[in-house]
Amino acid sequence: MPGKPAPIKKSPAKKAAEKAPEPVPVEVPPAEAPPAEAPSAEAAPAEAAAPAEGAPAEAAPAAAAEGSPPVPTSAPLEVSVEDVNDSSLTIKWKTPETIGDSGLDGYTIEYCKDGTTDWVTAQEELTPANRFCIKNLTAGDLLRVRVVAVNPGGRSEPGTLAEPVPIREIVDRPKIRMPRNLRAQIVKQVGDQINLVIPFLGKPKPVVSWLKDGQPLDMKRVNIRNSDKDSIMFIRTAQREDSGVYEMSVKVDSFEDKATLTLQIVELPGPPTSVKLVDTWGFNAALEWTAPKDNGNTEITGYTVQKADRKTGEWFTVLDHYHRLTATVSDLIMGNSYSFRVFSENQVGISESCAITKDVATIQKTGIVYKPPEYPEHDFSEAPKFTTQLSDRAATVGYTTKLLCSVRGSPKPKIEWLKNQMIIGDDPKFRQISNQGICSLEIRKPCSFDGGVYTCRAKNTQGEATVSCKLEVKQIIIPDERGK
Repeated sequence: MPGKPAPIKKSPAKKAAEKAPEPVPVEVPPAEAPPAEAPSAEAAPAEAAAPAEGAPAEAAPAAAAEGSPPVPTSAPLEVSVEDVNDSSLTIKWKTPETIGDSGLDGYTIEYCKDGTTDWVTAQEELTPANRFCIKNLTAGDLLRVRVVAVNPGGRSEPGTLAEPVPIREIVDRPKIRMPRNLRAQIVKQVGDQINLVIPFLGKPKPVVSWLKDGQPLDMKRVNIRNSDKDSIMFIRTAQREDSGVYEMSVKVDSFEDKATLTLQIVELPGPPTSVKLVDTWGFNAALEWTAPKDNGNTEITGYTVQKADRKTGEWFTVLDHYHRLTATVSDLIMGNSYSFRVFSENQVGISESCAITKDVATIQKTGIVYKPPEYPEHDFSEAPKFTTQLSDRAATVGYTTKLLCSVRGSPKPKIEWLKNQMIIGDDPKFRQISNQGICSLEIRKPCSFDGGVYTCRAKNTQGEATVSCKLEVKQIIIPDERGK
């Protein structure tokens, strides 16, 4: 296989590499152009002779190639940089488009400083891979790199990087990846533990710094732990003074990224500053109070108003989640005296203490005589009206069936059943039931003569109503087995 003799052929490849500076300049291809045309001229007769012999057109070049010396491959394709740091450069490329019958022994990688022609071979032996790492480079150099394919025919045209490569550490610009739940205001209660993890990107390791409201952090209150990938802000026991705008900065060289998060530490509010009894009239008392001085570091969401009878001293809530600073308490009991108190409320809960009225609201006894309103007596009389109609039915001879309907009316209507306009009466074959407006007629084991039109009639002093249906009684026909 061609892979085995590759080490033997590396010696001429190295010699060819040493002579590489001569064919590299752009002027060389025009100088070698005339010799390149000569083989094509010699090949022409061979191609012309091929049709005369009757061989396929493709066989002619192959026949010519058998007697010609090995030909180098075409240039490696798409040479590009895969990675670079301050001491090495990794490049990659694609296999040449044309390799030929001579095969491919491997590749040699060469480089030189930009602006010079002193090409240096990067490896002692050919590499069969399409990727190579040039090591032990000097940081700050600007290098040009080329890849040459080698086979028994010699060196190919070089595949060259489009641009010189600076040898330095590639800097990933710093970027803070603020989690979605930290982008809005973070609300915690006093005493809570705070542990916020904020990931970031950057290479080499970025310098992380924190500020609170534009000032350095108090490291006695806030603990910051940084790694290569994230920064953790930790507060063991949150206090009101930990509230504020925190700014995180990630810096790599001259590149910097910043992000802010707002921390709000809240607690129960204080009580209203004062509450007073403004007026008392009838069974009502008017109250007025002022907002608390301490809102618990968050918005006041409402107030709770309670009353207590001076006789019992028990407090009862009369207004809950109330938003105004004035209120009227109604439905107080005549002859009793009341005290009132008000609590503040925010998103954490209700204040632990309250504001209590100094004055007492006394509901005076008056000579009020309650006179109940007089209402005219309503006439509930109603003529009978069927709310559920009778439905046509089909029954089978010998099987009991039932007809149903419903009626309303006041006074209670009298129910009669008729068959073909004749009153059924107390015929034992029929069972008539009327209960809570539901009327039913049960026909026990009907025969074919029991079919017809059945009517239910309801009567009272206001009028009468009827509803009818058809009943068909069918005979079961048993086939005669003797006819089979």
